[in-house]
Amino acid sequence: MKKIGILLIALLYLNSSLAQTSPIDEVEPRIGTAHCRWFHFAPGALPFGMAKPGPSTNGHLGNKDGWEATGYDYRDNSIEGFPNFHEFQLGGIVFMPTTGKLVTTPATASNSLAGYRSTFERSTEIAKPGYYSVLLKDYKVKAEVTATKRVAFHRYTFPATDAANILFDIGNQQGESGRVKEAKVYMTEDGRIEGYVVTLPEYIQKYQHGADARMYFSAVLNKKPTTVGVFRGNEIFPNKTSIEGIGSGLYLRFSTNDQEAITIKAGLSYTSIENARLNLREEAQNLDFDQAHQQATLVWNDYLGRINIEGGLVKDRQKFYTGLYHALLGRGLASDVNGAYPKNDGSIGQIALDAQGKPQHQHYNTDAIWGAFWNLTQLWALAYPEYYSDYIKSQLLVYSDAGWLGDGIASSKYVSGVGTNFVGLIIAGAYMYGIRDFDIEKGYAASLKNELAYQNRPLGAGKDDVERFVKYGYVDHIDVDSLNREPSFSGSHTLEYSFSTYAVAQWAKALGKKQDYQQLIGLSKGWEKIFDPKTKLVRPKLKNGKFIDNFNPGQPWRGFQEGNAWQYTFYVPHQPDALVSKIGKTLFASRLDSIFSISQKSIFGGGQTIDAFAGLQGLYNHGNQPCLHIPWLFNYTHKPELTQKWVRAICNEFYGNEGIHGYGYGQDEDQGQLGAWYVLGAMGLFDVQGGASEKPTMQLSTPIFDKITIRLNQQYYQGKTFSIVTKNNQPDKIYIKQVKYNGKLLKHPSLLFEEITKGGVLEYSVF
Repeated sequence: MKKIGILLIALLYLNSSLAQTSPIDEVEPRIGTAHCRWFHFAPGALPFGMAKPGPSTNGHLGNKDGWEATGYDYRDNSIEGFPNFHEFQLGGIVFMPTTGKLVTTPATASNSLAGYRSTFERSTEIAKPGYYSVLLKDYKVKAEVTATKRVAFHRYTFPATDAANILFDIGNQQGESGRVKEAKVYMTEDGRIEGYVVTLPEYIQKYQHGADARMYFSAVLNKKPTTVGVFRGNEIFPNKTSIEGIGSGLYLRFSTNDQEAITIKAGLSYTSIENARLNLREEAQNLDFDQAHQQATLVWNDYLGRINIEGGLVKDRQKFYTGLYHALLGRGLASDVNGAYPKNDGSIGQIALDAQGKPQHQHYNTDAIWGAFWNLTQLWALAYPEYYSDYIKSQLLVYSDAGWLGDGIASSKYVSGVGTNFVGLIIAGAYMYGIRDFDIEKGYAASLKNELAYQNRPLGAGKDDVERFVKYGYVDHIDVDSLNREPSFSGSHTLEYSFSTYAVAQWAKALGKKQDYQQLIGLSKGWEKIFDPKTKLVRPKLKNGKFIDNFNPGQPWRGFQEGNAWQYTFYVPHQPDALVSKIGKTLFASRLDSIFSISQKSIFGGGQTIDAFAGLQGLYNHGNQPCLHIPWLFNYTHKPELTQKWVRAICNEFYGNEGIHGYGYGQDEDQGQLGAWYVLGAMGLFDVQGGASEKPTMQLSTPIFDKITIRLNQQYYQGKTFSIVTKNNQPDKIYIKQVKYNGKLLKHPSLLFEEITKGGVLEYSVF
């Protein structure tokens, strides 16, 4: 009896603890950080923030082509510094505390004595949304970071020493930001440390050659140094307070008592040092580190708490909130508190101000939106419509300034990424979801131009095959693209352009633009022109109308970007019923089921191969965008139980809770896309059309948790909350017996998005 009593007390305590757990406590930012992208690990940041301080284990090595893994790698056990910018194609302004002999260049992990770097123990590392701390073992310094939207906070707690150093490494390459073009750092008379770095990111050089990226900072410290100096590489200049050029930096030396903390507050900007100062003054003048950390915790809990989950396994709750965290971390502010922003031509623009003198919206940096309609934008529409609106207004700034939608943008420069611009679909989708507080006329004009125009189209605006698509109704295949000497993606471009023209066609129809609608809806059937009725697969086609010879449906890259014909045959999300009809309902379902059975053996991706492109030759590859809608297609074949089976299997097996096994094994998380997919899959909600249809509809699958509550934004939607309740939920109960919405039995496992936003309860019985 005594043991039973103790157990009951323990269980009551455990339940009480779980009940008090906040969303931020469920997040593990280190999930998937082995072989991850530059922007994936910046735990000090706020949702969609500019200031993204975090540790780097290999960032100074950069990367060859601008997209490979760099920054923080879970497999490393030493840290080389704390960069403050972590964005797609943008990175730099590194701070690093050291003790002892002054060393001014970063060392590699394999030769840590050649420069500054410190080992650390995983047991001393704490990573939470809005906060990171670690003990730098070699220097006996505790390093902590947090942030406001545009201000990075660093706190370094030193041992007793007369040689406590803080390095401001400004002129070295960092992450995806490419080679350094120029840099400057200096100390002002009142003790501020200020400067800038200009870099040449690989994607900017590819898509807008000759342009650059600029990052500025203005920092204040809470203690005066005993010594000041500057450096350029290994060359040190004591008692100097200003330096410029590649490899330039500044150091401060202090005399510290044991456990004495020195705090840095660094205002950041993409426009000027003056605006970096302004951002610091407006956001953090009266904040200390602990207050900033507390504020960051409140903000993250609010954002993560927009979707509240109850029940479920601890590991699944961690996957859910970590996925949601990465979805909110991926893109970041590019405009200042006063509305200044970097323009595409390198000058400084000004966002219009409201009656209170505040910017009417914000501007953002963003990776290409390729595939985001199957994860991020659906999530934004459900729980963060105000950000979705801001994102569109931000994209329309670039359109107004440069004449074309930009897809991926880094400091407003074109960085299209995959060369396929889906921003028109994203804007049309917002309209269809009910988000309409942007310039509709300009948004539609930009989207229409994005789908049909090709004359004088810059490479960075993407869709470089639009002329051939409009001319032939499909993109004719050329084995080697003569312009870029790269493989031709004729098949995938035909499918993608068909999808995006369908989306804008539905918008044209809603706006009463009949002529545009007819042209666009005709082009949306371009996928039919490359469908091979003999193999019942899509197959690249030549200009003369013949299919290519020596066709291997498992071969990636030939006609298909980052995929193959097995995967891309299902890339008809806008007309799934027509695709099912062409293949045949029975064959479609059996083929798809077999694909998942085979793919399960390789964990629905590239197996345990740690590589972003692992899985490109497979039948299904969850580690990359083109496949992400496929598990939900069974709902169109009267086999919804197979959607329920395979969505749950992917959630359980592809996704992990570890540094190495997180989003597959080192596969490409792409600014929160795979994390957002998990969130949707765990809720059992997914829009196969990605907002492209006239009436957006969420396909349904079995929820993982007992109850899910989405807090709706009533500035956009009628309802207050949308809840999903699963009776008698258990991990092994993955099939839907029946589902009701607001007490009414649903005949098909789908629900109109507009019904969700009216608010209500979706109730499942499962077995």
